[in-house]
Amino acid sequence: MKDYKENKSNLSETFCNEVYSVVREIPAGSVTTYGDIAALLGMPQYSRMVGRALRQVPAGLNLPCHRVVNAIGRLVPGWDEQRRLLDAEGVSFRKKWMCRPQASQVEG
Repeated sequence: MKDYKENKSNLSETFCNEVYSVVREIPAGSVTTYGDIAALLGMPQYSRMVGRALRQVPAGLNLPCHRVVNAIGRLVPGWDEQRRLLDAEGVSFRKKWMCRPQASQVEG
């Protein structure tokens, strides 16, 4: 395991591809967290790096990034379409901006 103090500003292509592989497996109607994805990759301290990887997904991959929320279920600030997409999949919300993260349904 790498040290959490390591310089994480440069994301490797390998790391990003691993994140994308996990996100691709999140079933419709479910959500998971950045931390869950990091833990599945064996790097539980890399949840922010998962978020950074998802910010730079190539458009052609067509990943369900809208199914990833933070640890308390908060949606991405400023991405209004995320709520609409999750609503369409039947994800329940406790408040206007929070959904209920379920136990990770993505297997590593």
